[in-house]
Amino acid sequence: MTARPSLLILSFSPIRSDPRVLKQVQLFTPHYDVTTCGYGDAPDGVVEHIEIPREARAWVDDKVGIATRQYKRAYWNTQAVKDAVPKLAGRSFDGVLANDLNAVPLALSLDAKHGVHGDLHEFAPKEKDDDLTWRLTVAPYMRWLCRTYLPRLRSITTVARGIADRYESDYGVKVGVVTNAAPYADRTPQEVHAPIRLIHSAAGQRYRKLENFIELMKDAPSNVTLDMIVMPNEPDYVAELKEQGRGVPGLTFRDPVPYDRLVETLAEYDVSMTFLPPTNFNLAHALPNKFFEAVQARLGLIIGPSPEMASILGEYGLGEVVPDFSVASLRTVVAQLTPEKVAGWKQAADRAAKDLSAEEQQSEWVRAIAELFAAPATATGTA
Repeated sequence: MTARPSLLILSFSPIRSDPRVLKQVQLFTPHYDVTTCGYGDAPDGVVEHIEIPREARAWVDDKVGIATRQYKRAYWNTQAVKDAVPKLAGRSFDGVLANDLNAVPLALSLDAKHGVHGDLHEFAPKEKDDDLTWRLTVAPYMRWLCRTYLPRLRSITTVARGIADRYESDYGVKVGVVTNAAPYADRTPQEVHAPIRLIHSAAGQRYRKLENFIELMKDAPSNVTLDMIVMPNEPDYVAELKEQGRGVPGLTFRDPVPYDRLVETLAEYDVSMTFLPPTNFNLAHALPNKFFEAVQARLGLIIGPSPEMASILGEYGLGEVVPDFSVASLRTVVAQLTPEKVAGWKQAADRAAKDLSAEEQQSEWVRAIAELFAAPATATGTA
């Protein structure tokens, strides 16, 4: 029997609960000997998991290295990288799939036989460009990482076309797109509730301006309710939101649920509000998990004028685009909801569910990894 190629999936994230990386694991374990390296427990189906301690942070914090533009030093001083290096030393892989820019130099240093594919989850040089300090200190480091390492990757993917175009124009690399689509769920749309049940599921991060939804519900019509599932990314901010929402009619905060139960949970609702003010470049080009999870749950969608989402929503008739990111405009759209309108959106989601499923969207990953292993063996060289 011919040995299967070995593939390392490297991600400075808790892989079992990282939807995008977990999809990679599930996609490739039937075909390759997959080893994972990241935080937390081993995902199912891998031949080995190399665990990085959760306390080993994956963001650059060498202030001297950043301030003096000793960027190579700064990267290799990152806690998660320093922890992973000895655990990966001496290991041999046929290929590596590196998730996000902060994993790319480490992946290249492993000298995988057929090289490295990079999957970039956002446009790293503008990750926090709403923060002046970050723009002046960390952004130049991110641009250095891109200039230095992206040309050495065998292939690259990212989450949306607008982000891919920016990588291509700024760094001269070809970038494919794999959206954050959810796996296909074989279900049928549920009847519209009375009152109409709205849901917003999000990371609890201040720049997402989740307080907009609390303001919405302070003067919302009585025929709608809103549940919010907010992950505790910034615990102080989440506590503030819950205090602001105390006593607001029709508003409930619901505890987070595991990813493998999320679509089932969303299906209890009628409309998902994926309303992301463009406070930075990546949010302006957002095409998030929650958009696709709503489709698989057979919900309608209310979104802001985010071009990546609006294009798909319009093509399939999945819901309504709010004309701007003001609470007043969002309130107007919500006030015009009717059971008949929402039922039509749910039926549209049902018709679109297969087209917009992970199974249909992941062909670019399949092609990239197949071409990686088909290419002549080469050493990538020390990063």
